[in-house]
Amino acid sequence: MNPWVLFILIASLGLGTTITFASSHWFLAWMGLEINTLAIIPLMAQHHHPRAVEAATKYFLVQAAAAALMLFAATSNAWMLGEWHIQQLTHPLATAATMISLAMKVGLAPTHLWLPEVLQGLDLTTGLVLSTWQKLAPMALIYQLAPNVDHSLLLIIGLSSAFIGGWGGLNQTQLRKILAYSSIAHMGWMIIVLKYAPTLMLLSLMIYIVMTSTVFMALKTVSSTSLATLATVWTKSPILATITMLTMLSLGGLPPLTGFMPKWMILQELTKQTLPTTATIMALAALLSLFFYLRLCYNMTLTSGPNTNNNKAPWRFKTTTTITPLPIMATMSLMMLPLTPTIMALLT
Repeated sequence: MNPWVLFILIASLGLGTTITFASSHWFLAWMGLEINTLAIIPLMAQHHHPRAVEAATKYFLVQAAAAALMLFAATSNAWMLGEWHIQQLTHPLATAATMISLAMKVGLAPTHLWLPEVLQGLDLTTGLVLSTWQKLAPMALIYQLAPNVDHSLLLIIGLSSAFIGGWGGLNQTQLRKILAYSSIAHMGWMIIVLKYAPTLMLLSLMIYIVMTSTVFMALKTVSSTSLATLATVWTKSPILATITMLTMLSLGGLPPLTGFMPKWMILQELTKQTLPTTATIMALAALLSLFFYLRLCYNMTLTSGPNTNNNKAPWRFKTTTTITPLPIMATMSLMMLPLTPTIMALLT
């Protein structure tokens, strides 16, 4: 892709997200989301592969439907109550429709079916953008909308996302689909606590972005996109394989890694809100996700690829990729648990 075209598209991605962040009017927020959508579609289809074009087409259709539903809901609210302000969306029908449209945009269950298929058709770099940056603007709107959304709707979306994200990833062999179901499950954890402690949602989103970025960059470095190719990672780069394995366990929420922090605090908050049953169900749903993370770790570190030579390979390709952000992201993904009190003090 031409560098100037790439610069314009990346700048448009930043502009769309910034417009949505800064808006207080639903029409302006909708416009920012549309700029975001139109900017990432050329990035999706840049390799001219049939799967990439199919993914871009599916993404465009789903995002267009979600945007139309959101605009219809905002217009209905303005028609009935005379308010376009984001935090004044109070009509129950308009609020529910807007929440469903935003859930469709980020891939929350039960509107999640497009996400694994779209992510599977993309390369790892564009998949990283879709899994992290593209969630910022819709989540900012969900954060502002949450006080007016019915509690039962958020509970249903959160629980179903956590379970579907766990169940869906159990029988997958493609890493991008596994990361898509991981995204669905993590979004469910964020939504379930949004009504009670919005700062915990921000904390979970921040840590999810750091951990997912680490995994995508590590897989990009070792050129691995399926479960079968993970077995060769250990012989090529043992240190990177170890870091990736620990990051997977952090995504699963095992202590003493960073990913334990949001799950621990969300379960604590749900218990404080006299919702022990919901907390128990969410903890059980986390075990489903943990299973496929452990399966990835097993394939990466406890198996070896087919090899007729028992000695180490006497040669290595010299890497030509720049991985400067990877060590920083990996350190944050693994070692931030002792900083929990400081982070919560900054967020509150």
